[in-house]
Amino acid sequence: MEDVIIIGSGLAGLSAALELVNKGRQVTILERYKVVGGRCADWVSDGMRVESGLHRWLGFYKALPRLFRKAGLDPNDAVIWEDELEIRLPDGGPRGVLGLAPLHRPVQTVAGLLGNNDLMSPADKAALLYFFSTGLVDLVSSRRALDHNTVYEYARKRGVSEEAITNLLVPVTEGIFFLPPQRYSAMVLMGLLAPAIKRPHTIRVGAFSGGMTEVMAAPIAEALTRKGASLRLDATVERLAVEDGRVTGVYVNDERIEADHVVLATSLAPAKRLLAEALPNHPAFAKMQQLATMPAVTLQIELDEPSLPEDHVVFSPNTCLASYSEQSRTTFRDVPGRLSIDLARPEVFIEMTPEQIFAEAMKDAKRLDLNIENNVRRYRVVTHPEDFYLLAAGTEELRPRQATPVPGLTLAGDYTKQPLFCSMEGAVISGQRAAKAVIAG
Repeated sequence: MEDVIIIGSGLAGLSAALELVNKGRQVTILERYKVVGGRCADWVSDGMRVESGLHRWLGFYKALPRLFRKAGLDPNDAVIWEDELEIRLPDGGPRGVLGLAPLHRPVQTVAGLLGNNDLMSPADKAALLYFFSTGLVDLVSSRRALDHNTVYEYARKRGVSEEAITNLLVPVTEGIFFLPPQRYSAMVLMGLLAPAIKRPHTIRVGAFSGGMTEVMAAPIAEALTRKGASLRLDATVERLAVEDGRVTGVYVNDERIEADHVVLATSLAPAKRLLAEALPNHPAFAKMQQLATMPAVTLQIELDEPSLPEDHVVFSPNTCLASYSEQSRTTFRDVPGRLSIDLARPEVFIEMTPEQIFAEAMKDAKRLDLNIENNVRRYRVVTHPEDFYLLAAGTEELRPRQATPVPGLTLAGDYTKQPLFCSMEGAVISGQRAAKAVIAG
């Protein structure tokens, strides 16, 4: 008999495990893959190191740095601060670099806001200021109503021009979570900005100093095993064990493991499948079962030389290159050039072959003056048919809480109720709340 079984070794599962072992609970973590990290993992694919997607560490995070410190790690060892992003329009359009560190790079930050008038006119900047300020107020006063507005609808009601939507809001929504502003919830956008506005001195953006498994997930998992936790890789949970309405354990590789408590810390899609099979038509999960997922497709390329003069995130609206970054000076320093691309409209690419995806990306790369095709050493495509929960307008009320009415079962994952939505910080917060629910229950 196990004390607590945690299904999944992403940040939600790892943070829940660390909270529980620090409270004296015996924890077993089950991970279906051969590496830890979940959506924050990296691994070797036919000799090339790849990652699950292009991730960035934001300076206003609080829970994630605390997780590091609780594991005896220094978060500064995992991060290289870039503190800027670039917007690059195709076909000879304007470009601009925006500073993202008011405290650490104040001149560049102010210059980026006051300049870049070819990307955003002064009138557009005034309209965007009104858009964001009223949105943050509505986030507090009328959160549900805000969620039923798309970013596009909310922006147009506040006088934001079509050009400003294309040049700024499309990069933000498609570049971060692959949805155009016509679908993206205005509440989600404002909710992601709110922590930064509350603590503007902490605004920064950083790249990882190595693969995310290497510099984050694996060191946290090692700290857990030193504290007595058990970690089993390549352990696929086939179904939950349920007796008299109580979750009593799991079936793993045809083996039944009994436990006093199970924390379901997978992403949304496998969580829905496990719950539907074990607890069909349970009213507690009816809304969660309606919560849709969305795909993600990432193209990662090794090159003979760097693709860009700086390692920082670039957003390119009206192309399939939603967000991309050169990483040879930060995350992948063992190769001369490394470009990672999160593709816009992933639902279009999810069924394509890697060769077709590469060809489409190279077409838009040329439109952006990224003439890299002749310098490519090798590339890999990483697809997630059901990556995040869908951040479309009107979905907030479908998200479940971590505590459930089913004895022996708690949920963890960034799709559960927590303020940072689909983010590393949100995953950590959800894991911490799940651990509290286990201890309280």
